[in-house]
Order: sequence, then structure tokens, then C-alpha cells
Amino acid sequence: MSSVQLAADYLLYRLRSFKLHGIHSPFVFDLYRNVLLHTGHFPAYDRVESLREKMLQDDRKLQVTDLGAGSKNLKQWQRAVKEIARTSAKPPKYGQLLFRLVNSFQPETIFELGTSLGITTSYLAEARTQASIHTFEGCPVTAKLARENFKRLGLKQVQLIEGDLDDTLERQLLKIVKLDFAFFDGNHRYTPTMQYFETCLTKHHEYSVFVMDDIYWSGEMKQAWKDIKAHPQVMQTVDLFFVGLVFFRTTQPKEHFILSF
Repeated sequence: MSSVQLAADYLLYRLRSFKLHGIHSPFVFDLYRNVLLHTGHFPAYDRVESLREKMLQDDRKLQVTDLGAGSKNLKQWQRAVKEIARTSAKPPKYGQLLFRLVNSFQPETIFELGTSLGITTSYLAEARTQASIHTFEGCPVTAKLARENFKRLGLKQVQLIEGDLDDTLERQLLKIVKLDFAFFDGNHRYTPTMQYFETCLTKHHEYSVFVMDDIYWSGEMKQAWKDIKAHPQVMQTVDLFFVGLVFFRTTQPKEHFILSF
């Protein structure tokens, strides 16, 4: 998507978004006030940002393998670690949002679709050290570095699954009883996004939390977000522009919120 279109989408989001006074759902009001807008500091922030800083200064070149946008056609090119850290990891604002969401909902089983260097994974793991974290990465070289980062932070509960998500996701879901929290950052095209969403739904429950990344990244992602909101099993969504939150609470009405963040 062009930067002009993204800017236009963001302007429309700002015009449509609510703050506290416009929220009538007690659940979403509490979530917004106490989690999304929380400004307190957690020591884990410093640990993960210290890791990010190391990655941003790392000049090593990696032979990155990309499975392609929803295909199995391998593409390879050289990228510096610092460039991957700059462009692929979620910025601190959103990594720390994921930390607070996990810290608030206390999930036992977490899936992350797209590991990269493991910076965002580290935020998820730091927030709930007793959780079982399953993170998926297609590039073996990047996965190796991510494992080193988990070891550096002492995140022993993280299990990194290498390979094509088309092959690994369903197999890993068969090994768990329920999926409490999922962060979708593995593909930015419509068909794979919807496929992974539907696959994860097989293990969701009333209190699961799904987080969709880059919901305005492209026309395909905007369509995927629209269809996810309309899905019969989805009850509440929260549009924060760069990420979308998905809830399944049947005790509350189906509602969609666009909140200023």
C-alpha cells in the first residue's frame, strides 16, 4: 500500500476513533482505561528494549529465507540484523501493549505467528513467565538468532517452531487443549490471514484474545479485518489502527470499537 493511502486511512481512523467518554461497554471501557492507556513502567520493558538496542547495533549479515506471501516459493537475500530489527519488530509502543494484554488476561497458552528476531516474543513471554509460548518462524537463520535472544533473556518457556505455517500451525494446535492468546503477524495477505485465523479458531474459547497485526497494511488486510469482524464467532473487536483486538465473549453483545491509541 502507498504511504498516501496509509496516511488517508490513518486520518479517517483518527476522525472515527473514540476516547473513554464514547465507550458504553463495561468490558471494553475497563480494558481501554486500565490496559490500553496504562502508562506505568514495568522492568521487563527495559530488558526487552536492551535486547532491541543490541539488535539495532548488530551489523551481521544474515541469509534470510522468505517463504513468500502465502506461497512455498523460497526467496533468499542478505539483510543486516539491525535492518531486520528496525523494520520487522513491533515498535516499543505495540510490544508493550502486547505485554500489558498478556499481563492482564494471564493466558496459559500463547501462539505467535511470526517470530523474526524474537523481540515481540520476548514481550509476550516476559508478561507471563508461567505461560507456554509457541512462536512460529519460517527462516532457519532468523530462528537461530531468536533462540539466542530467548536464551539471553532466560525465557525458557518459549518453544520456537520452524517451517512453513501452512504445515506447522495445524500440527502444533493438535498438541494443545485450548488457545488463550494469539498474535497474528505471519503473513500480510488475505487468504493466508483468514486461513490461519480459521485454523486457530478450532482451539479458541469464550475468553480467548486474538491480536491481528497491520490491519490497514494493504487492501487485502483491510478486507481480512472486515471479514474477521463479521465472522459469526467473533463478538467484540477493537480497532487500534496498527493492530486489531478480537474477543469472543458471548455474554456481551456483538460490538466493534475504534479507539484512539
